Amino acid sequence: MATEDAYEELVSLDALADEGPLVERVGGHTVALFHHEGQVYAVDNRCPHMGFPLSKGTVDDGLLTCHWHHARFELARGDTLDPWADDVQTFPTEVRDGTVYVDPDPEPDVSPATHWRNRLADSLQENIDLVAAKAVINLDDLGEGFATPLATAVDFGTTYRADGWGRGLTTLGAMANLYDDVAHDERLRAMYVGVTEVADNCAGEPPRFDQYELSNDALSKDRLKSWFRETCEVRDSDGAERCLRTAAAVLPPEDVVEILLAAATDHLYLNASHTLDFVNKAVETLDHVGWDKAEDVLASLVESFTDAARAEERSEWRQPVDVATLCFDAHEALPDLVAAGEGRDWERPDGFVETLLSDDPEAIVDTMQEAVREGATAEQLARAVALAATRRVAQFATSNEFADWNTVHHTFSYANAAHALAARTDAVDAYRPCFDGAMSVYLDRFLNTPAAPLPDPGDSDRDPETIRGDLLAAFDEQGRVDEAGALVSEHFDAGGDVADLKRTLGEGLLREDAGFHELQNVEAAFRQHEFGTTDAERRLPLIATARYLAAHFPTRRAREQTFTIAHRLFRGEQIHGEA
Repeated sequence: MATEDAYEELVSLDALADEGPLVERVGGHTVALFHHEGQVYAVDNRCPHMGFPLSKGTVDDGLLTCHWHHARFELARGDTLDPWADDVQTFPTEVRDGTVYVDPDPEPDVSPATHWRNRLADSLQENIDLVAAKAVINLDDLGEGFATPLATAVDFGTTYRADGWGRGLTTLGAMANLYDDVAHDERLRAMYVGVTEVADNCAGEPPRFDQYELSNDALSKDRLKSWFRETCEVRDSDGAERCLRTAAAVLPPEDVVEILLAAATDHLYLNASHTLDFVNKAVETLDHVGWDKAEDVLASLVESFTDAARAEERSEWRQPVDVATLCFDAHEALPDLVAAGEGRDWERPDGFVETLLSDDPEAIVDTMQEAVREGATAEQLARAVALAATRRVAQFATSNEFADWNTVHHTFSYANAAHALAARTDAVDAYRPCFDGAMSVYLDRFLNTPAAPLPDPGDSDRDPETIRGDLLAAFDEQGRVDEAGALVSEHFDAGGDVADLKRTLGEGLLREDAGFHELQNVEAAFRQHEFGTTDAERRLPLIATARYLAAHFPTRRAREQTFTIAHRLFRGEQIHGEA
């Protein structure tokens, strides 16, 4: 707060009363002065909503109304009646000998960091995208650009959606995983997308009412695992939550993952892949925010187990070939197969992935069982299935119905989740989604008929930066699916930096109104790329995701418009075009 001597002299009271409102510069601020009901008021002239000059607004009955979107502000302290607008900065005034003086440096009620944390919470509660964008941008500038939006949205999403973990929190976790692979501005967009997806997924939903963990903290992993699986089997969500909260409270993370994996694979391909993917994203999110939040985060998964659709109840898993029974028989044989492979080293033989892509489900299962018998780890087997699933996306035939892209995507996201979870536990249960995922790959075989050809590796003398520009241009027009895949392959041919290619794919993704599946697809592709051991394996996931994005882009880019407005306001630019 400025001392009396630090107040700046501005205008005569008579001039303000006769000519007001007036606009003046005070301590680096443009201030609107109002004379109302015998008092003098000073506010920042930029409306905090979208920058319209408040001097062009109307004052009545102690309220200042902005004429652009009709935001209302209490004139003395700047508080808004409209949460989407934010409070406006006010400046204390004094009248001395008929002259108006203004404090150029008022002391804020709260620190900027506290203000923007509060506004982030407001954006989630009110589902206001522009407020979320402003909060994310300003918190990043204050050094909280990743941790605060992520933790705040996780807490909100696990509290205010009765159905628990869904597309919003899954998107948030995927965006957190993408964070290090994209450029700075795309990091802000990623957090903005994650936060707004959580808000939208929770909007209009009743809150969760938590159960409590069991009081016996000496319960064993085996007992809690048995109880959790049984309560999920009979769709008892309250009992399942109490078991899972107890496990999260008393067991190490790898044991909790084992319990989740077992229950998620007692039935096949739960919720068309989403249950396993939700589990994976939940535990990956805990890696970011801390496992001290495990009880609440994992408890929010329960409905995705107890209310899940079960693939063995669907005709395509039973007819004309009963692949469901093949899976269950393979699950039953796993303990003996794993025991037989104990102490043996397995390397994926040539042609293994081709077998997984074949049209003989019994041969696929036999080949996988033999691999386990020869010492294949669950992580190795899941990686092979993920490669096969990636091929289905990379070679998706565009002659299929557009909605069929989702079918191959679901298998891909399921296989990626199975691979990630297998790295967290050595439990036999980690093998089960390998067989389920392989049967889903088999069921998708007609979507590669005819299979789109993969680009042949070769030489390119083009500048990689030019190729990346062409890739973004391909996303600007519908239907350039094969061209997008070819450009990714050419970027490899030209010796381009894969990190630059990922940043370009991230830019192409985050400037669009990308849907849940597009956001999932890129994040999973980036992860699978990291496990490539050959040039072909490293290319494949990025070719696949480029084709997938090209099939779904461009969009209206309404989300980008909102983010751009927030960024321009942060930089002090004029949106309305007037001072």
